[in-house]
Amino acid sequence: MKTKAAVLWEVNAPWSVEEIELDDPKAGEVLVKLVASGMCHSDEHLTTGDLPFALPIIGGHEGAGIVEKVGEGVSWLEPGDHVIFGFIPSCGRCPSCSTGHQNLCDLGAAMGLGMQITDGTSRHHAQGKDVGLMCMLGTFAHHTVVNEASCIKVEKDVPLEKACLLGCGVVTGWGSAVYAADVAPGDTVVVVGAGGIGSNAIQGARLAGAKRIVAVDPVEFKREKAMEFGATHTAASMEEALPLLQDITWGTMANKVIMTMGVGDGQLMGQAMALAAKRGRVVVTNIHPALEMGGAAMSLLDLTLMEKQVVGSLFGSGNPRADIPKLLSMWREGQLDLDGLITKTYTLDQINDGYQDMRDGKNIRGVLVY
Repeated sequence: MKTKAAVLWEVNAPWSVEEIELDDPKAGEVLVKLVASGMCHSDEHLTTGDLPFALPIIGGHEGAGIVEKVGEGVSWLEPGDHVIFGFIPSCGRCPSCSTGHQNLCDLGAAMGLGMQITDGTSRHHAQGKDVGLMCMLGTFAHHTVVNEASCIKVEKDVPLEKACLLGCGVVTGWGSAVYAADVAPGDTVVVVGAGGIGSNAIQGARLAGAKRIVAVDPVEFKREKAMEFGATHTAASMEEALPLLQDITWGTMANKVIMTMGVGDGQLMGQAMALAAKRGRVVVTNIHPALEMGGAAMSLLDLTLMEKQVVGSLFGSGNPRADIPKLLSMWREGQLDLDGLITKTYTLDQINDGYQDMRDGKNIRGVLVY
């Protein structure tokens, strides 16, 4: 079938919205008509080369839609089912999945190639060439074919134009606070970067019972929105946050520091560590450039003498098959704000405008609605 998608042909180029040819799903795969896709900063890392995935590639890894066709052997999904994609597939059988770490499923090892999990080939073709998929999903498209391991079935009354954000940003941010940081009642938490992931880290910290939540972001609009999501204090930079923390904690500093900037910078790790208390934990969720080889500028003596911790977090260190339904339930009960995350919606043809708005700091989250 023919459909429409946004393809990246080379680094530092705009997204090319064009017609593509889409094959039928093979064994273990499903054809999905997408309803919406979040415009995550991780896809911007494709265009800058910070994530050196194989090109050409159809972007997008936060998607939700309706199953139209299933391949051989798919028994638990059928046409008409509503699904959210997890940006990392989960097989349920590998050592990570079987020990409760679906976010580290072995199937994720193929993400950089962008081909189908089952046979390493492509179902998507443009200009006579095979095209890869961001996170083996390619949600910047009206239709896509994905492996069943990437699908989470949800109730049909869930608004997919909001729920698509659970495929990455919401679970990643929320889990960075609740799981990776292990925020406890009464904690003081600093969230560095109040965009799509940071806003959900703030929500996670609030729901976990944090006493103080300091949102750090240079954009005033994002600092104001952070207060709506649960921040108690804001600062424009980590330098500005340092005396603020010293004042509000009587010098004990933050129990947890969560790094959710658009692009990570190892030279800032020393500042992040300085915000952390004795036995404080710094969670690194934001993506660093793949070719960043300069290392992290931080005091290892401080790490040892103050027993501080540095922890990485992928997909919020969560289990998408459990956490996506859980967070949808919390949204239904009014405990989790999805509506407030979406600043503006765009059509697929407006994708480059949406990413420019992200670069300009105008959006918490932009969403493509098909």
